[in-house]
Amino acid sequence: MQCLSRIIKPDTFCIHISTRTIINIPSATAYVHSLELCIKFKSLKEGKKIHQHLLKNTSIITNSLVLEKLTRLYIECNKVELARRVFDEIPNPSVILWNLMIRAYAWSGPFEYAIAAYRQMLIFGIIPTKFTYPFVLKACSSLNATEEGEKIHGHAMKVGLDSDAYVSTALVDLYAKCGYLVEAWEVFCGMSCRDVVAWNAMIAGFSFQGACDKAVHLVLEMQKTGINPNSSTLVAILPMVAQATALSQGKAIHGYCVKRRFDSDVVVGTGLLDMYGKCCCLPYARMIFHLLGMKNEVTWSAMIGACITSDHMREALEFYDYLTFLDVGGLSPVILGCAVRACTKLIDMVRGARIHCQTFKLGYLSDIMLGNTLLSMYAKCGKLDDAVRFFHEINLKDKVSFGAMISGCVQNGNAKQALDFFHSMNTSGLEPDVATMLGVLPACAHLAAPRRGACAHGYAIVLGFVNDTAICNALIDMYAKCGKVSTARKIFNRMHKQDIVSWNSMIAGYGIHGLGSDALSLFHELRAAGLKLDDVTFISVLTACSHSGLVREGKQFFDAMVRDYSISPRIDHYICMVDLLGRAGLLEEAKALIENMPFEPDVHVWGALLAACRIHRNIELGEEASKKIQSLGPESTGNFVLLSNLYSSAGRWENAADTRIMQRDWGFKKIPGCSWVEIYGSIHAFLGGDRSHPMSTEIYKKLEELLVEMKRLGYCARPSFVLQDVEEEEKEHILLYHSEKLAIAFAIVCLSASQPILVTKNLRVCGDCHEAIKYMTLVTKRKITVRDATRFHHFKEGTCNCRDFW
Repeated sequence: MQCLSRIIKPDTFCIHISTRTIINIPSATAYVHSLELCIKFKSLKEGKKIHQHLLKNTSIITNSLVLEKLTRLYIECNKVELARRVFDEIPNPSVILWNLMIRAYAWSGPFEYAIAAYRQMLIFGIIPTKFTYPFVLKACSSLNATEEGEKIHGHAMKVGLDSDAYVSTALVDLYAKCGYLVEAWEVFCGMSCRDVVAWNAMIAGFSFQGACDKAVHLVLEMQKTGINPNSSTLVAILPMVAQATALSQGKAIHGYCVKRRFDSDVVVGTGLLDMYGKCCCLPYARMIFHLLGMKNEVTWSAMIGACITSDHMREALEFYDYLTFLDVGGLSPVILGCAVRACTKLIDMVRGARIHCQTFKLGYLSDIMLGNTLLSMYAKCGKLDDAVRFFHEINLKDKVSFGAMISGCVQNGNAKQALDFFHSMNTSGLEPDVATMLGVLPACAHLAAPRRGACAHGYAIVLGFVNDTAICNALIDMYAKCGKVSTARKIFNRMHKQDIVSWNSMIAGYGIHGLGSDALSLFHELRAAGLKLDDVTFISVLTACSHSGLVREGKQFFDAMVRDYSISPRIDHYICMVDLLGRAGLLEEAKALIENMPFEPDVHVWGALLAACRIHRNIELGEEASKKIQSLGPESTGNFVLLSNLYSSAGRWENAADTRIMQRDWGFKKIPGCSWVEIYGSIHAFLGGDRSHPMSTEIYKKLEELLVEMKRLGYCARPSFVLQDVEEEEKEHILLYHSEKLAIAFAIVCLSASQPILVTKNLRVCGDCHEAIKYMTLVTKRKITVRDATRFHHFKEGTCNCRDFW
């Protein structure tokens, strides 16, 4: 009988089959022999040819041994689906074949198919062996299916295999990876014999869950039993060391690796590189990178990531460019994502767009992590329109995608659009996480939208986030900026643990409401609590002193900051002090403070002095401050407006016009005054003289009615706050239709008499509006709160809590 197959060209493991010979073979022996050769050399192509012949030979295709060999071939060649089709044709597969099938699914997936095959095996009455359980438990581990794993643990106990070293190790690995460290430890302690794999499984579990001390202790215990850590041990603990930025321990591990010659292993070397990178020890990371003879894509991504962690963005992109130049096919989504992060930090949109194109060419746009990184880049670089366009183009979106858009909108000053994205996220069925809520709450704070803020607070409660310190800090800030400072204080008082940000946020909240005494009282509580004060603490308390006219106290805190707390004042502290002195009319003292600063004052410091000159109409000093700003280069339109307004208030219309021309020549446009109000969860915005609102007729009618009643009580328009050279009567009309008055009139029309009104304005409220709102509270007999660019004004019964000091 002729041989079915022969191996010719053994160096290429190529099997050639003679169709004519197969037809003449009366038994399955030749098929089995040929399939064994295919299995040995993993010859899928030749194996498929044999399968084709078998399909034609109906008498042999039903042979269990032939089908078993064919199943093994497909498993060896990682063709699990084909293997399963053949496997299902076998009448009574052996337990060994069941194990092979389960193992194939456990390694290659789908993992749930491994569990399904295990269940089917039990239904057919096949008794699992000690080799069955490690495979099916590995599948449970990959799926994080602890409940299913516990059931399989119970099965193993019934058949007495739970004490087997392989099974026990698989159970330790399952429980540890799923975060059930107590259960993992119980199984581990119950093992009579532990090899290095069992120790590694337990160590990896502690490491993965961040139990640094326990993992290190276990490594020491392992060595005491005479088992030395191997490369897998080190790979398990290095990420934990990196996360804890425990550089000294990392160096000790590095020394051990060199001693045992593990450092040349690419996986260990990459772990060391990553550890040094996350510990911001870039020179060591570079050294390891260059010493590694072989580098995989993880090595490259770790090196680029190390540069980013150490804030060496340009070097990160140099590594990326070199990898691209090598053209070794190592541009994975992770590496592309790292490069995009570097572009984001550098605000380099040209290169970022180029990497986006590479992502498209490589077909990685479906990678959700990389897509989210690109979204974040566009948003953080101020290209919000491009971010929105890309967001709608990508098919796969998760909570990180929505979070990137929400935070991007807030950073670009589009809080309303941020809340729209949050609404879309909820309707799409995605549950927000802490990071998302930390974007939503500032959006509510920016809009001064208490109703939406309360809804966001509700989400945080339902989702169990209110014990998170960062969420509580964001809630304090949100409620304070939405005019509900008492609610902010309640949240502060109920916090389990207050950090310095909590105290700073609450002090700042009191400050913007003009509650200087409450801010100072809380500051003294903070000192008594023993927390370490930081520079932001003093910015908050100095701002509170400024808004309440507490000049003496502000000076004392400024001196104590250096004397008692060794905090060197930075530019923001000097801005606060200039603002404090300037608002109090101590202009010369403010100027002297600027001139004696230990570093060069910037435009913001001089801008604070110019704003004070505008309040106190000191044209001479205002001009001097303006010249300083021009020499440094103005950063916005605000300083031009301040000087123009200063000239206009003194009737120097020609100088005001010249300032506006200068503003235009510098390329700045005046920011229009805009006010908005939240009515039953909807935000309504108004510009001065705005008639675009659907209820404009009712709004203007209400304003005219209010004006009549206000004049009867003694209100008189203050035309000096109209900064155009027009007739007195026209000035009165211009003043009447300022944006904050329109917003208040709209709120009066829409809300019941018992409901308070909260209006937000993007600029400082003008003196005439400030006076007019006092009269509005008398006419309407209701509280009105206005948040302008600097603080809150609480109007009640004809007075404002700022006492006309703002």
